Amino acid sequence: MTDHRFSDAQREGLYRAIHERRDVRSQFLPDPIAPDVLARLLHAAHHAPSVGFMQPWDFVVIDSIEIKRAVKALYDDANADAAHNYSGDRAAQYRRLKLEGIVDSPINLCITCDRQRGGPHVLGRNTMLDADLFSTCLAVQNLWLAARAEGIGVGWVSIVDPSRLAETLGLPEQVYPLAYLCLGHVSEFLPKPELEMVGWRSRLPLEQLLHGNTWDGAVQDDSLLSAIRES
Repeated sequence: MTDHRFSDAQREGLYRAIHERRDVRSQFLPDPIAPDVLARLLHAAHHAPSVGFMQPWDFVVIDSIEIKRAVKALYDDANADAAHNYSGDRAAQYRRLKLEGIVDSPINLCITCDRQRGGPHVLGRNTMLDADLFSTCLAVQNLWLAARAEGIGVGWVSIVDPSRLAETLGLPEQVYPLAYLCLGHVSEFLPKPELEMVGWRSRLPLEQLLHGNTWDGAVQDDSLLSAIRES
């Protein structure tokens, strides 16, 4: 069997980036991101896989304080609406959470999805029409892992109305603002996801999420189950 593995150190770095990646909200520093670092992050995102190699993403790099403040206002509106989903102690806890770093971070980045790129018939998209959105999510993940390796924090602002965001950024009609990200150097990377640390939710045990062959089937490979428990 041909061994195409990375070196031990390279594999360790990859898995470290995966396990130590965080959604950053409160730890941003004002220090600028060096252009060569930002370029590497954008190249990493652009090398994501995509259905039919359609590469549906574009990258709106935002350093204007006016645009940031406009997006922050959109967030404030959406966040006020979202708070009504909770009551009692949960509502009070929600209102204490800091869920964005729009103005705090030196760079905001909107990764968009052009839903018409590649024409009306994109290879591999005949039945799963949202595969372009899935592809763009892979670009986000590529950038996020590369950012962790570079020591750059990333926070995804999902509490914002996409149609109002598209209008604010002047996006064409067929372009969807899939991810609004905050990027910057940070004071620290938290040891666990922030929502886990404050008791909002905990990570689900992997064993509870495994199915064998069908949804109702159990995984029968005891060696796999043992490896999962030990890892």
